[in-house]
Amino acid sequence: MEHMTLLIGIVIATALVFDFTNGFHDTANAMATTISTGALKPKTAVAMSAVLNLVGAFLSVEVAKTISGGIIEESAGVKPAMIFAALVGAIVWNMLTWLAGLPSSSSHALFGGLIGATLVAVGRHGVHGEAVVMKVLIPALAAPVVAGLAATLATRLSYRLGRGADPQTTAKGYRAGQIASASLVSLAHGTNDAQKTMGVITLALITGGVIAPHSDPPLWVIVSAGAAIALGTYIGGWRIIRTMGKGITDIQPQQGFAAQTGAAATILASSHLGFALSTTQVCSGSVMGAGLGRSGAVVRWSTAGRMVAAWALTLPAAGLVAAGAALLADQGGWGVAVVAVAGLAICAVIRTAARRKPVNHTNVNDDLGAEPQGAVTAAIAAVLQPPAAVPTPAAPIAPAGPATPTTTAA
Repeated sequence: MEHMTLLIGIVIATALVFDFTNGFHDTANAMATTISTGALKPKTAVAMSAVLNLVGAFLSVEVAKTISGGIIEESAGVKPAMIFAALVGAIVWNMLTWLAGLPSSSSHALFGGLIGATLVAVGRHGVHGEAVVMKVLIPALAAPVVAGLAATLATRLSYRLGRGADPQTTAKGYRAGQIASASLVSLAHGTNDAQKTMGVITLALITGGVIAPHSDPPLWVIVSAGAAIALGTYIGGWRIIRTMGKGITDIQPQQGFAAQTGAAATILASSHLGFALSTTQVCSGSVMGAGLGRSGAVVRWSTAGRMVAAWALTLPAAGLVAAGAALLADQGGWGVAVVAVAGLAICAVIRTAARRKPVNHTNVNDDLGAEPQGAVTAAIAAVLQPPAAVPTPAAPIAPAGPATPTTTAA
């Protein structure tokens, strides 16, 4: 029992480390467009997001119950060592995609880790396949599309409504609106992503016999998970913020407001239904939709393609890492130690590599270079033909007065 208690403590600590990486990995979801349009200063934006993530963690436990008892069968022989392996797989994938500046899904990294470790340690009967399809895979496919379409329509509508308005006044109003919508996204992120770590810790406590099956997360679990994701958010995942704010499309205040509003509505609805949604995919889809909604905007499909590839790889890649870790961790204490040391070593190497080309609040808004309009963008633009903003009328040219005589030097 003493060894089990120590192992559960290691699992809880590892889960909070994952929650921390989730925070800085997903800060871009709420604040990338707000920072890129200048609505808020970078450090102010991440501080506000951190506080609202903490508040959001207390608003619901539906997603946590989906993690602790919906995807994995609690009574199938799941052990804390398996959960530890799953978390290591998710952390390693989060760090790799952070280094590449790709907004991949921390949620799917966690799901992939849990599924991969469970399949190796327990077998197929340990995974609720129907729950994985209905509450993970289908929302993963549908949510970015829904959020993207909503952002496209909202962007077109905002430009149409502001057709005759002064551009500077309109932009100032939408920047204020962005602050409100970004706050809503941060709150929604706390209600969704912080709960995933709560669910993992609760699952570890259940499998270790500390609390009864199907229990809600204890209060101390909610507080610690909320604090960990808030701290990670405050650190700021500047690499991914730059990709989201500058790498997909050039965001104007109208687009930023539309993207964030659509994303917040989608995330809050999914949290209410208990869908363990990827907030990263929702927010990225909204940014792409906002890019398609503005006339003359260029969506950088090379960046979007790398991002979608990372989405597709996240579940299986994290699952493979977790499966290998589970094979070792299942051997006993020495296996857990080997997995822990290997995970720390990989994260240290990634951190060292990141320091060679640092990205922080001072250079997060630097341009990533222009990308010419490709065939995909041109084809979509030809079909949608979004309304263009009316240019500001030019100042009238004063009538020419009498010519001033000039003298020529001798």
